[in-house]
Amino acid sequence: MKADYLSYRIATGRCILGLVLQGALAAILVVYGVVTRDHAAVTASAYTILGVPIWLALAIVFDQHRRERVETLEAEALTQQGGSASVFDTSGGEFRPAAKRLAAMHRLFLPIVSVVIGVAYLGVGYWRLESSRKFLQATETMGSAADAHVTLGWGLAIGLLTGVVGFIFARFISGMAKQAIWSNLRAGAATIVGAALLGLGIAVGAFAELAGSDAVRRAMPMVAPIAMMVLGVEVFANFLLNFYRPRKAGMMPAPAFDSRVLGFVAAPDRIAASISDAINYQLGFDVSSSWFYNLISRSVGVLAALAAVLLWAMSAVEIVEPHQRGIVLRFGAFQREVGPGWHWKLPWPIERVEVPAYELVDREGRRELVGETTTGVRQLQLGSLPPVDAKKAILWTNEHAQEEVYQIVQPGAADAKAGELGRDLALVSAELPLLYVIENVELYDRLGDPGTREAIIGAVARRQVVQFFSGLSVDGVLGGDPEALSVKLRERVNAAIGEIPNGSGKGAGVRVVFVGVNGVHPPREAADKFEFVVQAEQKREARLEDARKDRIEKLTKVVGSVELADKIVTELKALSQMSDAGAGADAIKDQQFKVQTLLETAGGAAASLVQKARADRWTTHMSERGRAARYVGQIAAFEANPELFQVSQYLDSLRAAIRDARVYVTDDSVPDLRVIWDIKDVDNGAATFDPERRKALGEQ
Repeated sequence: MKADYLSYRIATGRCILGLVLQGALAAILVVYGVVTRDHAAVTASAYTILGVPIWLALAIVFDQHRRERVETLEAEALTQQGGSASVFDTSGGEFRPAAKRLAAMHRLFLPIVSVVIGVAYLGVGYWRLESSRKFLQATETMGSAADAHVTLGWGLAIGLLTGVVGFIFARFISGMAKQAIWSNLRAGAATIVGAALLGLGIAVGAFAELAGSDAVRRAMPMVAPIAMMVLGVEVFANFLLNFYRPRKAGMMPAPAFDSRVLGFVAAPDRIAASISDAINYQLGFDVSSSWFYNLISRSVGVLAALAAVLLWAMSAVEIVEPHQRGIVLRFGAFQREVGPGWHWKLPWPIERVEVPAYELVDREGRRELVGETTTGVRQLQLGSLPPVDAKKAILWTNEHAQEEVYQIVQPGAADAKAGELGRDLALVSAELPLLYVIENVELYDRLGDPGTREAIIGAVARRQVVQFFSGLSVDGVLGGDPEALSVKLRERVNAAIGEIPNGSGKGAGVRVVFVGVNGVHPPREAADKFEFVVQAEQKREARLEDARKDRIEKLTKVVGSVELADKIVTELKALSQMSDAGAGADAIKDQQFKVQTLLETAGGAAASLVQKARADRWTTHMSERGRAARYVGQIAAFEANPELFQVSQYLDSLRAAIRDARVYVTDDSVPDLRVIWDIKDVDNGAATFDPERRKALGEQ
């Protein structure tokens, strides 16, 4: 094909058309991605926008080729005139500015654009990759609420539009690129086919989710930025290889942003031709010229259509696993419920079988899809989460969980009166695991999407939990029977879930099998106050035990045994009652004698006191009896001789008075009866060394 300026003008026009088309696709994707918050669509729009500078660079280069061709034609025309041919022959380079600019573009402009595009691919790809990770974490935490704005129908339509338009235009451009002068158009075809592949991925993801699986759409936010980074690495690899790649004279150099990988996708016939050449080379003859190959080539469309029809017809058979129960939906409307086994249905998308998904939520709130089942027991936490470290001792003063969920209870039966306004409240934390099973798949599926069903059941159950605990006292919760509380709470929750409005019926299609009331404890800040009460009760028990010990010790010391002491006390109480009731004297004496007998037979201090009292009584009695007898004798002696009795009594009294007194007998000749005593010790230490003197003093 002659490389005239018209050919380059056509290429320039195609590049401008590609620029406009690439920009339009980018605008559609960015509007859809921002409005619906589709993360993969925003990444696809970023890649598509980066293709606009590629088309612009190609348009500039091809336009410069056109200018260079026009300049060459003018130079050839002047040369043919003959007059000034020698001027152009000797110094033509100085009068060829378009050729110099073209050479500079291939030497500097395209490499610089390639480096910028490569850096943009890597930078934007890394940015979108980090954003995708955060987006997926938010999706796992919030469930379907994170991407609730995504409209699958629009995603399918826009994805197909981008894929079909981009692939058709890429095929058209790649066909033009087979011509040598248009070979650089392969870079434009590669960049727009990349946008077509991303749009096709969005469409496949929406299509798969409409079919019941969101795996493709969940993978696209990660696949798209990784693909951009791979393209960025390829651009730099091409940039380095261009320095060492040999080229023929006059051969147009390929820019580094020309992706070979996407080029094969834009021109798949090149792959088929390469495979055919490889097979012919290995087998030694032209396989592509055989009758069988030609027959298959002519019928490949019919065979592909037949295969597609068979695959579509296979969707009319659905297999339900033994642990599953599902419902058949026809364009979203419920038809029937099916159990384990294989079942006939209308092909997709007319009918499909829906099996409820089972998701687990970890401590950070992230959701993990376990599988699709209806026979497994599902768990939902209504209160505080269980402790993280199972080996650590669980005390009221320990930190149990990252976030405690407290229930409001009454302070106590003795502290609150029914109907009293402004009364105190108490808080307790409890682990409340709820276990439930699915009984009616239709009602359960009508309740909402997988993330919303559990939220609805949890909200209804938590409302019953709050009402249930508000009617209990703190003593009844902390010291009550957990099993009885669990049974009552399970009955309340089951009844409340059965009354949930759900379309034309009531209930969530689930049955609660267990609601635990575990790990009940007060707030950690108030745990010390509860421990003070426990300590006071322990001290009270200790004092009671000391009192019992003192009782046993004292009663055993007094009467010999506790049993005998209790018996004596009982008889004493009976004696007191008889006295108060005015019983007969004989009955009272008999009771007194009974008590006395018990005291006498006791082996403790009481018996000793009784025996001593009896001895003292006998001694006192006999002493007084002797005094009485002596008094009678004294009366008889007085009556016999009063004077003698009086003198005898006088002398006895005098003798008793002077028994211990010093008596001096003197005569009447002593004029002064005063006695002067000198009682000082005149031998103070004088006889210490005089044996005779000490002997005399000793004899005295």
